[in-house]
Amino acid sequence: MLQDKTAIICGSTQGIGLETAKKLASQGATCVLVARDEKKLKDVLGLLSTTQNQTHSFLVADFSNPPTVKQVINDWVFAGNVAHILVNNTGGPKGGLIIEATEDEFINTFNQHLICNHILVKALFPGMKKAGYGRIINVISTSVKQPLPNLGVSNTIRGAVASWSKTLAGELGQYGITVNNVLPGATNTIRLKGIAEAKSEKTGDDVTTIFDAMANESPMKRIAEPEEIANAIAFLASPDASYVNGINLPVDGGRTKSL
Repeated sequence: MLQDKTAIICGSTQGIGLETAKKLASQGATCVLVARDEKKLKDVLGLLSTTQNQTHSFLVADFSNPPTVKQVINDWVFAGNVAHILVNNTGGPKGGLIIEATEDEFINTFNQHLICNHILVKALFPGMKKAGYGRIINVISTSVKQPLPNLGVSNTIRGAVASWSKTLAGELGQYGITVNNVLPGATNTIRLKGIAEAKSEKTGDDVTTIFDAMANESPMKRIAEPEEIANAIAFLASPDASYVNGINLPVDGGRTKSL
């Protein structure tokens, strides 16, 4: 399905990003992994399915340093490379009440998410336009529909990314480029474990109890596995999603109450 496509997957050494890379590779895409840890990136390359038409690679970039991200992606494009699929996926900020957040937390998170996303899109847009095929998929949060308690900074910045994405979808659709957001619910990742541990320290509840409570918030009565989010991303990356543009797609088992 994606045999002639190249996909850039950010945050691809763990969790949703890793499972997305594995899924897209299994569908024939040539994957370019992006993360800050070179050793982990090399390890992930060995996990991807490969045919004679696929040569997976990686780019080392730290999203806390936007100028470095810009240099890395511009060098990649200058070398003659073209990406058809971009999966913007970056770990969220620590939890906490919004009233307790510092100004630097907002600025740093804005840079890591919206600014770096924008840098990547600007660099890759000309190649997508020329190819007549582009899929930009942003992994954000159900908080863009329904703010989540104790995730004040994340709620704010995820909302900004969603509005940026919707605006971009209106501009790029005419070129065969779609821009969509995937909104994971509670998902079995390192980040979710960190959120549960932080809550445990504040409340005294054990982590297992907190995970059970998260699971019970969903009609499915469980949390998601990363590969379930990856399946939704893979659909939006495919030719089958050619007329799906500018949407927020919750993958949360029905937890979000809004339509």
